[in-house]
Amino acid sequence: MRIGAVFPHLEIGADPGAVRAWAQAVEEAGFRHVVAFDHVLGAGTARRPGWRGYTSEDLFHEVFVLFGYLAGVTRTLELATGVLVLPQRQTALVAKQAAEVDVLSGGRLRLGVGVGWNPVEYEALGTAFEDRGARCAEQVELLRALWAEPTVTFEGRWHRVRDAGILPRPPRGTIPVWFGGDAERVLRRAGELGDGWLPQGPPDETSRAMVARVRSYAHRAGRDPSALGFEARLKLAQVPESAWGDFVTGWRDLGATHLCLSTMGMGLKTVDAHIAVLTDTLRGLRPSTAPAP
Repeated sequence: MRIGAVFPHLEIGADPGAVRAWAQAVEEAGFRHVVAFDHVLGAGTARRPGWRGYTSEDLFHEVFVLFGYLAGVTRTLELATGVLVLPQRQTALVAKQAAEVDVLSGGRLRLGVGVGWNPVEYEALGTAFEDRGARCAEQVELLRALWAEPTVTFEGRWHRVRDAGILPRPPRGTIPVWFGGDAERVLRRAGELGDGWLPQGPPDETSRAMVARVRSYAHRAGRDPSALGFEARLKLAQVPESAWGDFVTGWRDLGATHLCLSTMGMGLKTVDAHIAVLTDTLRGLRPSTAPAP
């Protein structure tokens, strides 16, 4: 199981030196990848009483620019979005940006995508909120075509490309696309279209059933279920420390190929504090990540 760290958007601030120090320390500690979230806009709350979710006071680094920076200050870390809100972005531009990050990082990008939950962002970015799920599936098809081919002619429900292409293209000819979310339609897309799925829950029977359904959808689509990746997320602030090992071994036994650790919400005040918790936790969890006997 590959262990990664969640970039602490909400708590790291805007100092580029702090961002660099965090990423390099995570790499040096032995983490395999970094997971970053995507929010372009936060909602103001003055005219939205009862608003629940991220607000205009929450700091989120833009993921593609962030990963371009991290590509230059790290050497081995895989850079994974978890998730990019794909339907609120222009597909051809995402293809270009993702390919650029992949080129500059030497093929280290993994693109986790999802449909999001915030209509405020969709409205401000000029995209429809209601049909975002179906549009996301078409976007993935077009992304892969643009990454693979010198020129593309594509006619979809939402997209039209006439004999056009991007350069540079990814060194691998593609970029892994994983789906995030737990709605049944997301599980179906992950199995039928994705390279992996990003679950959010604990390793319980509900998650076991979801993993099984993702694999079943892959099998029905004529794909190899064993080729799919699964990445769980351990939120250290929400799971008792005494249960961290069981959380990891539980997901390992469910077939997780990846797991990431989030330190947000623990009351940590400095980058060094985040790094210390990540380093100590990784050291303690390493026996749990080994294959079951």
